[in-house]
Amino acid sequence: MSLSAASTEVIRATLPAVGAAIEDITPLFYKKMFAAHPELERDLFNRGNQKQGQQQKALAGSIAAFAALQVSADAPNTDLIMSRIANKHASLGITADQYKIVHKYLFEAIVDVLSDAVTPEVAAAWDELFWLMADTLIAMEHRLYAEAGVEDGKVWREVTVSRRVLQSADTASFVLSASDGHPLPDYLPGQYISVGVTLPDGARQIRQYSLVGSPTADDWQISVKAVPATADSPAGEVSNFLYDNVFEGDVLQVSLPFGDLVLEEGDAPLLLVSAGIGCTPMIGILNHLAATADARRVSVLHADRSPSRHAHRAELTELVQKIPFATMHRWYEDLGTREEQDTTRLGRADLSAIDIEDGTQVYLCGPMPFMLSVRETLLARQMPADAIHYEVFGPDSWTASV
Repeated sequence: MSLSAASTEVIRATLPAVGAAIEDITPLFYKKMFAAHPELERDLFNRGNQKQGQQQKALAGSIAAFAALQVSADAPNTDLIMSRIANKHASLGITADQYKIVHKYLFEAIVDVLSDAVTPEVAAAWDELFWLMADTLIAMEHRLYAEAGVEDGKVWREVTVSRRVLQSADTASFVLSASDGHPLPDYLPGQYISVGVTLPDGARQIRQYSLVGSPTADDWQISVKAVPATADSPAGEVSNFLYDNVFEGDVLQVSLPFGDLVLEEGDAPLLLVSAGIGCTPMIGILNHLAATADARRVSVLHADRSPSRHAHRAELTELVQKIPFATMHRWYEDLGTREEQDTTRLGRADLSAIDIEDGTQVYLCGPMPFMLSVRETLLARQMPADAIHYEVFGPDSWTASV
């Protein structure tokens, strides 16, 4: 699928104006949509991200990036953007009919912001672009549902918490077992599941958590970090609810596994880079590498505030020791009474002295500023951009940042 020649020229001509206004358009779009469909804000969209404006920025970045790629020679790269969005949508159970709702209120917002600049020709071109993007996502999501063996959107099931383990001062792991007698399906190392909870005010909020156990185990395991409120962001609604209220024997609603930060098969050297709770997809990948006695060279780099705040710290050490050709480097902003060692240092992550072999594949997860800094360092060391794979916890503003 591609834009018509006529629409391509209109998009190319109007992209600067629309791009400049897109961050005004997307907040108005959400305001209109939630006014008409308050259940979407209550039961589907992340309310915390809405309050902070993160979702609006991510949507704006995705639309602008998709439009720019359609009128450039790099259009095939749209699959990279769309795959991440499609997996997130599949984990939420999004269906094709919901795109009609988005279309209605997005175009109302475009007309309100751009006014007379939206001529019939401009409206038709951007309408074509929207449905090209939507149909691409719908097709990808349909394929993801089919691969999971379910009807479109039917991704939810109940599981029982069979064990809860404290991983750090503010992080707990939950081991999840099947509740209905049907085995939990295997998953790919690096994937995540959605967890839906009903909060005290009646809202059903959904968040994604990486699967940290072995992909072929009979149960699933996720780790949840309690997130306090700060001057810049609200407290984590779902994470704090899970951390404070969920224990052995409780039942949770979860999705099937999705996500495209998936370990590729082969023999390429691996560089796993994480910070904070971004270690969780790396723990899942390392569990797979250890369980299969993988012979690849693996470099594990992790940065955290302190050893006490480092979730899965002991497990990380054990997994690296189990993998034949794995090495580890850690950085802590506060080492307390501990002393620096060859592989444990005080300060922020520094990749400048890390050996990186040709052909290395990088897997990256952590706070956005950390990931962008690591990416910049890797690119400066001549690492190909397509060898850097990443996972964003929350709305994907990476697209608009690189």
